Amino acid sequence: MLQPSTRTGDCLLETLPHQSKHPKWVLFLTVCVAVLCLPGAAATTLNCHKTCICASNIVSCSKMNLTTVPTLIPNYTGVLDLSYNEITKLLSEWTPIVLPKLHNLLLSHNGLFFLSSEAFIKVKNLRYLDLSSNSLRQLDEFIFEPLANLEVLLLYNNLISQIDRSAFVGVINLQKLYLSQNQISRFPLELVKEKSRLERLSLLDVSSNKIKLLPIEELKALPAWLKNGLYFHNNPLPCHCDLYTLLAHWYLRKLNSAVDFKDDYTCILPGLQKKQVAVFDLSGETMNCSTFKEAGEEAFLEQILTLSCDTKHRDMSKTWTLPGNVPVIPGSNQTAKVLPDGSLQISSVRSDDSGTYTCFAMSEAINETIYVVLKVHNLTMHGSGETLNTAYTTLVGCLASVVLVLMYLYLTPCRCFCCPSKGKTRGEDSIHSSMLSVTPTHEDPALKAELNKHVAFIDSKDLQGQNGKLNPNGNENDDDDLDAEAGSLMKGKRKKSVAESISSVFSDTPMVV
Repeated sequence: MLQPSTRTGDCLLETLPHQSKHPKWVLFLTVCVAVLCLPGAAATTLNCHKTCICASNIVSCSKMNLTTVPTLIPNYTGVLDLSYNEITKLLSEWTPIVLPKLHNLLLSHNGLFFLSSEAFIKVKNLRYLDLSSNSLRQLDEFIFEPLANLEVLLLYNNLISQIDRSAFVGVINLQKLYLSQNQISRFPLELVKEKSRLERLSLLDVSSNKIKLLPIEELKALPAWLKNGLYFHNNPLPCHCDLYTLLAHWYLRKLNSAVDFKDDYTCILPGLQKKQVAVFDLSGETMNCSTFKEAGEEAFLEQILTLSCDTKHRDMSKTWTLPGNVPVIPGSNQTAKVLPDGSLQISSVRSDDSGTYTCFAMSEAINETIYVVLKVHNLTMHGSGETLNTAYTTLVGCLASVVLVLMYLYLTPCRCFCCPSKGKTRGEDSIHSSMLSVTPTHEDPALKAELNKHVAFIDSKDLQGQNGKLNPNGNENDDDDLDAEAGSLMKGKRKKSVAESISSVFSDTPMVV
C-alpha cells in the first residue's frame, strides 16, 4: 500500500488502493478524484488568504492557474482581476449572484475562446471589460447588449475574424474600443458612420489587422473628434492618392491618430512585387500624389451659410470672431450668430463677408483655435445657371437668324429662269428683281434715244400751297401743255415692260419731258 504524502496530490495517494485487490472501476474513480484534487480545481471557492488577494472592494486572483471563476465573490466587489489564468469558457452561471457594484472585470491572458450570450447579465454595471490576449474568433450578435454602462472594451490580440454588425448594439456609453492585432478584414463602418455609430465612441483601434479596403469618402465626412481617435495603421492597404490625401489632412490638423503613428501608416504598391512603402512618401517619386492644401469655404450672395468649428475634442465651449477680429455677441443685430452646437450661422451672405473667421474652443483640459477662410462669389447661388441660360438663349437666337437669312437667300419665290415664260415679251421681268435694281435692266436703243432728250425738272415750290399741298391757283396753261406732252409720251411707250416702269420709281434718272 502506498503511503500518503504531504505534497501536492496527497489526496490522490490516499485514495489509491492496491491494484491486485480492487476492480478497474475503482481505478477510474480514483482518477476522477485526482482531477478534483488538482490545485486549480481546489480553488473553486474564493479564499482571500490562499487563492486570491482581497483589498477592500478589489479581488485579485491573477496568476493562480484557475480553470473556473471562483464562487462566493462578495457582492460589494468593484474590481475583479482574473487575468493570467486558464479560464477558457465564460458561461452564463460563472457568478451565481448579481454583482451590482462590479465595474472592472479583467479576463486577459486566459486562452478564452467561448463567451456565453448571457455571460454579462448579472454584471450590467460594468464600465471596464478586458478580454484581450485570448483566443476569441468571432463576436456574435448582441453579445454585449446587457452592458449599457460599458465605457472601455479591450479585445486586442485575439483571433477575431468575424464581427456581427449588431455585436455592439446596446453599449450606448462605449467610448473606447480596441480591436487591434486580430484577423479582421472588414472595416466596421457601422461603428462610426452617422445615424448608426455609437454616439459616445471617441476611440476605435483597428490597427494591425487584415483590412484591405477603407471607405475613404465616409472617413472624410467624420467629425474631427472621431478622426482624432481612429487608428488603422499596419493594415495591408493598397497605395492610392486618396489615402495619402486623407492622412495628409489629418496630419495637417495634428490629429493624434496621424501624428502619433505617422511612420506606421504603410501601403502596398500595385504590381507583382507588392512592395510596401510609407503612405506619407506617396507625394514624392513613388506615386507623385499632389501635395495637400487646406481648402477654404465658398459662398454666394444672399446664401444662408453655416461654418463648423470642427474641434479635436467634444463638449467644448466655443466663441467666434468675424474678419477684422470683431467678436460675435449673442443677441446683437449682427447677421452672424453662434448656434447651440458651436457652429456659426450667417443669415444672408454679402460680398464684404469674405475673410478669416476664428473659432476659440475651450475646455478644462485643452484649448483649441480653428481658422476658417471664407470666399464670397459676387453672384447669387443660381447666378451661374442664369448666365448659362442667357448664353444658351443668345446662341439659339443667332442660329435662328442665320437660318432665316439662308432661307431668304435660297428659298425666295422662283426666279424667271425657273418660271413659265409663255405670254411674256423679251423685256418682261419679275417684279421682285426689278424692284431691287436702280438702273434699266435691258439695253433698248429706243430707250437710249429717249434718254438723250432734253429734260426739265418741275419746281415743287410753284405747285405747293398752304401746308405743302398743290396750289389749285397755279398756271393752268402750263399744266395743260405739260399734261399733253406727257400723255403723248406715255402713249408711245405703253408697250414698255412693267419692270422698267417700276425701276424708274427707284431710279435717280430724271423724268423725260
